[in-house]
Amino acid sequence: MTLRQRQEEREHLSLSPFAAFSDQSKGREVYEEPCDIRPIYQRDRDRILHSKAFRRLKHKTQVFLAPQGDHYRTRLTHTLEVSQTARTIARALRLNEDLTEAIALGHDLGHTPFGHAGERALNRVCREGFEHHLQSIRVVEFLEKEGAGLNLTKEVKDGILNHQTKGKPATLEGKIVRLSDKIAYINSDIDDAIRAKILTEIELPEEIISVLGNTTRKRLDVLIHNIVMNSENINDIRMSPEIELAMGDLRKFMFTHVYTNPKAKGQEAKAEHLLEQLFEYYCEHVELLPEEYIKMIENEIADRERVVCDYIAGMTDRYAISKYSELMVPNFWNIY
Repeated sequence: MTLRQRQEEREHLSLSPFAAFSDQSKGREVYEEPCDIRPIYQRDRDRILHSKAFRRLKHKTQVFLAPQGDHYRTRLTHTLEVSQTARTIARALRLNEDLTEAIALGHDLGHTPFGHAGERALNRVCREGFEHHLQSIRVVEFLEKEGAGLNLTKEVKDGILNHQTKGKPATLEGKIVRLSDKIAYINSDIDDAIRAKILTEIELPEEIISVLGNTTRKRLDVLIHNIVMNSENINDIRMSPEIELAMGDLRKFMFTHVYTNPKAKGQEAKAEHLLEQLFEYYCEHVELLPEEYIKMIENEIADRERVVCDYIAGMTDRYAISKYSELMVPNFWNIY
């Protein structure tokens, strides 16, 4: 018996009957011999962690474009906070932490530079549209490893695909990540907005704070405890109606006071224009794309617009700015 098989046996002894067991996975699109040490979801987690798309998240915007300070969240730190919250809930409910963590680490791999501003820009200019959760699946299926993809399990891909509000994950682990994403970004965005002096704690609505708490620590404690207490020993992940309503109201408050605030979002129009210009330029000059993207067009794996979207979506904020400057801003002659 291998070390992996022993771990799989321990899962059946220790995890909830509602957990996604590693040895019951629906598997991968392309069969691979199992690892002799790592269960299948742990292997997926490791592949995501070592991917290029994951590393690029450290230089992609979460909410604030180019903030002045080192302590604002990036897409990477947001991802790690989602993972931490999701693992806490999964462990408390005796669900599969490896699957939970793999979904959490992979859920935003397809996000554009400049956050949701970048997503809006690509959605406008690409005829097929653009949504980051669908792009995350393209990343893990086609774009990583020069077109080979990561060959992740169906359960991990399902959780990544369905992490958005309207999604319906097939596993409890995926449902945990879906809620943990909201918990993480709402509370971290409050923290960043306070740091940016866009709002203060006392401006948060009293009717919401009286239910959820008046600090980030208290709100996280309330939300996580509520999910655990309301999801124990049942085949679902849910909150109590009161807490769910309060979190929804807090999210609406953030959209009104932060996500559309000119101080936080004043540069977004420039960012959107930048990506739209890059899209138009590369559609006209596909020969300037990296070789692996040119091959995708030549081999008819995807059409020109989709491949250009793939390339731009993978850029970090600063790389997009650098390419824009290189392609759009005239260089001065060196006359000396």
